[in-house]
Amino acid sequence: MTVEPASSVRPLSVPAPRAGTGPAPGPTAAHHPPGGRAAWLAWSIGVSVYVLAVIHRTSLGVAGLDAADRFGIGASALSTFSILQVLVYAAMQIPVGLLVDRFGPRRVLLLGVVLLSAGQLAFAFSGSFGPALASRAVLGCGDAMTFISVLRIAARWFPAAKNPLVAQLTGLAGMSGNLVTTVVLAQALHSEGWTPTFTAIALLGIAVFALVALFLREAPDGPAEAVAPAAQPRPGIARQVRETWREPGTRLGLWIHFTTQFPGNAFGLLWGLPYLVEAQGMTRAAAGGLLTLLVLSNMSFGFLFGRVLSRTARARMPIVLTVIGATALLWAVALAWPGGHPPLWLLVAVVLVMGSNGPASLVGLDYARARVPVERLGTASGIVNMGGFIGTMITLFGIGVLLDTLSPSGADSYTASAFRWAFCWQYVPLAAGTLMILRLQKKLAAVSA
Repeated sequence: MTVEPASSVRPLSVPAPRAGTGPAPGPTAAHHPPGGRAAWLAWSIGVSVYVLAVIHRTSLGVAGLDAADRFGIGASALSTFSILQVLVYAAMQIPVGLLVDRFGPRRVLLLGVVLLSAGQLAFAFSGSFGPALASRAVLGCGDAMTFISVLRIAARWFPAAKNPLVAQLTGLAGMSGNLVTTVVLAQALHSEGWTPTFTAIALLGIAVFALVALFLREAPDGPAEAVAPAAQPRPGIARQVRETWREPGTRLGLWIHFTTQFPGNAFGLLWGLPYLVEAQGMTRAAAGGLLTLLVLSNMSFGFLFGRVLSRTARARMPIVLTVIGATALLWAVALAWPGGHPPLWLLVAVVLVMGSNGPASLVGLDYARARVPVERLGTASGIVNMGGFIGTMITLFGIGVLLDTLSPSGADSYTASAFRWAFCWQYVPLAAGTLMILRLQKKLAAVSA
């Protein structure tokens, strides 16, 4: 069994305090993580890969209508692109967590960049549905290797009290990649065309790969006694996953991630642009403006939640339940609006609230980090990070099937009414996830008492 390189410092875990008594705890080391400029430099290099991954992940969100024309497909087939990409991402989370725990985040990030670039390059030259679908699967595999790796770097470099803030800043930085997609990529598709645009995105990986390979230090230097002995035995993979899953914080974190992330994710990844253009009659420029607003809202909420959670863990569950309630309420008002054409101010309000979805989902990682020993932190992060993407996959597929069912003539006949009923599907995973959060929160409270 392969062990981590000697240069990777394995911190020692400490028992988690009772829930709600202070900042989200995290791993500590035999020597305390230093923070400071070196920590921010390491994090910045790692997060550059995550920004690149988000650019790749969200590229289809502004190209959905172009993809339908290029490949001659309807809503169900179009949704399959994002569903497969998200399915691969979710399925890879536990394997990636295990890889990070065993080989370190730097190697995993390098592999992720290679897969992202290869997948996007293949997508750029795909002329039919099958090869394009396979390329999105490769892209999803590379995407899966980024976020967990950056969180592991942060856990090694920053004091525990800063971890919630750094996690939110990681999500915020990722949203800058989404901003590139909605502003730059959408314009490039219109002016340069499909193949040049996606080829250019794929070639960005060369610079990012070089940056990580040459300059990333995945852990600070420490005293020799802080380094794990090379002969230290590791638990088997099945046992490591089983023990991590048994932690109530891991399961609660997964359901928080599942329930809070998927509405904004499904809207931004695929269905937002078609809904705004086909159902609401907006121009592509106006719809792109709302998608940009979604990204800016996400970044603002990420900074706000990070500041709050770095001060007190008591805010975790109030943030989660408020975001779920506000998202459900505003979508209910928009979908119930007479004629299925809500006014612009209401669409803006829905988009602003959905901007809180991604940052709220990261609260799930705080619950896991507070309960899981550091040697299983990558595995726990992988399990939690599956949640939102499973919810996204269910939502993408459900909306696509309902749209095709309600519009037998195909994409040219998608109406406001069809979109309205299709978007009601969101309430199925929303209700199931909320019930699981409330149930597991009670169980965690009982364990902590």
